[in-house]
Amino acid sequence: MTDRQSKIAVVTGAGSGIGRAVAVELLHAGWSVALAGRRVETLEETAALVPGAPSLAVRTDVSRPEDVEALFAAAVDRFGRIDLLFNNAGTFGPGGVPVEELPYEAWRHVVDTNLNGAFLCAQAAYRRMKQQDPQGGRIINNGSISAHTPRPHSAAYTATKHALTGLTKSLSLDGRPYRIAVGQIDIGNAATDMTARMQTGALQANGEVAPEPVMDVADVARTVRHMAELPLEANVQFATVLATAMPYVGRG
Repeated sequence: MTDRQSKIAVVTGAGSGIGRAVAVELLHAGWSVALAGRRVETLEETAALVPGAPSLAVRTDVSRPEDVEALFAAAVDRFGRIDLLFNNAGTFGPGGVPVEELPYEAWRHVVDTNLNGAFLCAQAAYRRMKQQDPQGGRIINNGSISAHTPRPHSAAYTATKHALTGLTKSLSLDGRPYRIAVGQIDIGNAATDMTARMQTGALQANGEVAPEPVMDVADVARTVRHMAELPLEANVQFATVLATAMPYVGRG
């Protein structure tokens, strides 16, 4: 399968965690993938997990419009079109900081990455999906359980993930005339470096610190691939994938 015969994806935050797992899943399934992230060396490590698969590593800070434009220009130049954006790049910000002590710079960094970055990437993908022939494509935003229910001391992260749900709904509506399908996956306790602390102890709503169950990140990746490989006439608008016994239902 050559680059231009396979479906083309852009995965942000592809150098680690959920982004890496999804990129690897897509590469194994025959997709060509543009890997975006802040560090080229980690992106190249992701690509090396599927030797010989068509991939492209592009250093990208999603909060910078010029970086995002360069990412999508490089992807189209290499592969010819964009069939999928997995809008995954994100940050928790400083953990465990009460809202009254949260520095504005930390708040702004989370908003710039999680919300503004998601918008910039979706906008760049949307422009190309609208113009390309055949027209259309799919955007999958990585939300969070925090798009529904917050953890303690997570104002910035929670606010951006709630906002991402609104962005998903608006993009989904606006994409209808152009065969652009937009959905969101909300993930709870996938086992990555970012969630390692949950297995040893996470602050609960009642003030206790307790370990939480996690799930294999590969299960998330398979769900994203299922969403991605639906025909554009079908869409998973919202999916929630979580460790079965984590404190979500009834949290608080």
